[in-house]
Amino acid sequence: MSGNTLSSSASLKITGGRLLDGHGSETPNRALLIRNGRIAATGATAEAADAEQTFDAKGCMITPGFVDLYCNLREPGNGQKGNIVSETRAAARGGFTTVCASPETSPVNDSRAVTHLIQDGADAGSPIRVLPVGALTRGLEGEMLSDMAGLAAAGCIALGNGSRGVRNARVLRRCMAYAQTFGLTVMLRPENQSLAADGYAHDGLITARLGLLGIPEVAETASVMEMLLLAEETGVKLHLSQLSCGRSVEMLADARRRGISVTADVAMHQLVFTEDALSGFDSRFHLRPPLRSEADRKALVAGVREGVIDAIVSQHLPHESAAKQAPLPDTEPGLSSIESVLSLGLGLVKRGELSLAELVRGLTSGPASVIGLPASISQDEIADLCVFDPGADWTPSSQSLISVGHHAPVLGQPLPGVVRLTLAEGREAWGGA
Repeated sequence: MSGNTLSSSASLKITGGRLLDGHGSETPNRALLIRNGRIAATGATAEAADAEQTFDAKGCMITPGFVDLYCNLREPGNGQKGNIVSETRAAARGGFTTVCASPETSPVNDSRAVTHLIQDGADAGSPIRVLPVGALTRGLEGEMLSDMAGLAAAGCIALGNGSRGVRNARVLRRCMAYAQTFGLTVMLRPENQSLAADGYAHDGLITARLGLLGIPEVAETASVMEMLLLAEETGVKLHLSQLSCGRSVEMLADARRRGISVTADVAMHQLVFTEDALSGFDSRFHLRPPLRSEADRKALVAGVREGVIDAIVSQHLPHESAAKQAPLPDTEPGLSSIESVLSLGLGLVKRGELSLAELVRGLTSGPASVIGLPASISQDEIADLCVFDPGADWTPSSQSLISVGHHAPVLGQPLPGVVRLTLAEGREAWGGA
């Protein structure tokens, strides 16, 4: 099997390999039968059934399809940084079957018309499910509330402000209160913009040595505290997006103990890299929030391991080459990361920092629970599946990457884990060699 050759009406039998669901259960796979976009049978029943196509998963892990809560698809936009077709193909190659599209588009997704434009583009060219996140404020400017009810009715699964903060706490409180009345989840990246100012790196040893403008940890933690207090008062379902500080994890755990309805995610690169990545002025690692200290990295990994942090996201933000070729302060922040999320996570597993079950939970059932999706491998469930070979390697390069953005976190080095097959609603979204 290769290309998009399997239709949703065709039947497929996957044999061999091991099943690992999003809750830590791992079992040998006798067979999985996929029919009409769903898992029709498992085990001996599937093994005895006939199918139009078969796939041998020997040596592979079979998991629910990965779910990404924060991905920039760059459409609508001018196209030079990517589009729905290119970036969802890259996501499928990475094992993702569902991506939540950031509202930071051009124009901003703050109206039904733009939401429908994203949905139409996904229907026409995406091999996987695209769920739009609507803008919390008009134009993402943090001043006036968006048409939240209209965005939800149009199909937005949550509301957020992308990578931009809501500077005015009174506006943020009104946004949360209004969203709560409609039962909408609010996804926010915590950052106090006054404290972050013009910084572009972690305010630590590297900024001091290289003379870079720093963003202190308190720029995030002060915002986390404000958001948690406002969520406690309004009762809104809050999702803290792209955490970068160990102290944020502590506050998150404490908030949950106090009964606040809050979930959270972390970008994979925050679990793997630290501020040291900027030592050579490598513009790929100009990120927002910035890569922080080793202590922060370890605390974030512990947050995933202990289930305090629900989800691991790609924070995929593709750029054209020119956007990353200026002097570091003048480059645009972001990594083209969605194709390497699994491999970087398997690196953590290899080092003993996460178990494979904890990694898969952070990519499947964790994020799925935030937006109310199922993430299991059982009869009658939608066939969203990822089949990957943890023992195989691949080498990311400008030639091998599918995303328009070639500024991947690792280039020219072998990475563990090759996705052999991605099924989205029973369709072959990716069929790797």
